[in-house]
Amino acid sequence: MASPIPGLDTPEGVDAVAHLIQMALTPVFLLSGIGTLLNMFNTRQNRVSDHTEHLTELLENETDEAQYARIVGHLKRLRRRRLALDASVIFGAVGGASTCAAAFVLFLGGVRNAQVVIWLVLLFGAALACTVGALVAFMVDSLMAWHGLRRDGPMPRPKGGG
Repeated sequence: MASPIPGLDTPEGVDAVAHLIQMALTPVFLLSGIGTLLNMFNTRQNRVSDHTEHLTELLENETDEAQYARIVGHLKRLRRRRLALDASVIFGAVGGASTCAAAFVLFLGGVRNAQVVIWLVLLFGAALACTVGALVAFMVDSLMAWHGLRRDGPMPRPKGGG
């Protein structure tokens, strides 16, 4: 039976289609990694949010000035960490979108259109650059967390040990 696509019934045609599929699927591995990173960033963001809520509740009932100042210091650091994590999520999302677009352009590139090449380079480059940006922003959050813990100690607990 003849193939509906001319040249597909030859070994070269099958190899060309197999190569096209391989090229289009390769960015999926980067996308999977970015998805895992986004999940980790969101989990971290939830923890920072929980700590902020906890400290805000403690702040409402605090009468000791030294403890009040300590809690405010923790809240300021958590605000900076939230900004770093927001940047991580934004960069990761743009990197993921760029990866999807690069996979689409790779698939379209199978028609051998020279105009597609520049889009492919730009989109895949943006995906890689945004992934690096997400990791750098996440590293900033991690450094703030570690530095704050070392400098200020653990976060205050409610009075009465609860």
